[in-house]
Amino acid sequence: MKNTYFTAGPAQMYPTFEKHLQTALNEQLGSISHRSQKFRDIYKFTVEQLRQLMNIPDTHGIFFAGSASEIWERILLNCVEHESFHLVNGSFSKKFYEYAVSLRKYAHLLEKPFGQGFDYAEVEVPEYAEVICATQNETSAGVQMREADIHKLKRSNAKKLIAVDMVSSAPHPALDFSVVDTAFFSVQKAFGLPAGLGVWIANDRCLTKAERLQKYEDNSIGAHHNLPVLWKNYEKYETPATPNVLLIYLLGKIAEDLNQIGAETVRKETEDKAKMIYKFLENSDLYNTFVKEDRHRSRTVIVANCQKPSADIIAQVKKQGMIVGSGYGAFKDSQIRIANFPATSIEQVEALLKVL
Repeated sequence: MKNTYFTAGPAQMYPTFEKHLQTALNEQLGSISHRSQKFRDIYKFTVEQLRQLMNIPDTHGIFFAGSASEIWERILLNCVEHESFHLVNGSFSKKFYEYAVSLRKYAHLLEKPFGQGFDYAEVEVPEYAEVICATQNETSAGVQMREADIHKLKRSNAKKLIAVDMVSSAPHPALDFSVVDTAFFSVQKAFGLPAGLGVWIANDRCLTKAERLQKYEDNSIGAHHNLPVLWKNYEKYETPATPNVLLIYLLGKIAEDLNQIGAETVRKETEDKAKMIYKFLENSDLYNTFVKEDRHRSRTVIVANCQKPSADIIAQVKKQGMIVGSGYGAFKDSQIRIANFPATSIEQVEALLKVL
């Protein structure tokens, strides 16, 4: 019996994954050159599908990396000369901040307790911060920052760049990319693919900043996958080095499948499933919702406090062919995390809640 994965990444494979994988194997895509027309066509197709799905304008390039963690470093090297500003309320937003510190940037920090969210009105951006680093969906804590708050934050700091971590929520958030300068995600979460590919979206303002920083003798923007090199290759639908061709192809095909359903329909289904899960938690004697404010509750990674040890619950659920994740870090033993990605259906969520 196959398990159904409600883990926050790697997660459940999208239902059409096997079909597209077989096509890729039949066409021997793992062996083609990244300088071939075949690859250029794959890159172009994937970009077109992502633009349609996520409403990404032509002002933004779309690039591929090994992981979202790599993209943290790319953004900090290419877009920050001296100072960055980080909104931290969980383990991954904190790691973004820690990357900045390790790269010798002057990293400002506005931190909230694990599981609490940010509203636009409470955020004061330091005067000399060049990039605002916001996490739209904090995977570790199940907290979201609403799109409207992100947009207001940028509009009130128009001269600064804003970078948005949407690793465990894309393509669900309806970000306005006429406002958002750069964003990034991984494919092993809501796109229902194996790990090994990060997607970096960046606009021409980011490119201009990187080109300026590149001219300084005492500054490095990276020796390999820096933004000017990525952009130059992207204009030909190529990459600087051999990429993960297989996953780029599969991402394009899954994005096409989601486009055929329609972005708004996918969002509505995600919202409906999230409401089911949160309603269950609110009415349960065994669980309660970790994130208290509804506006801060993630729609794609839902965190529940448990009355029993989480390991016992996870083991019992697994006996029924379903896999849920434990809490993160210090919350490993007292919480479970339930991924609510497009790969799992309403019927599968109903089955999980019945077992819980």
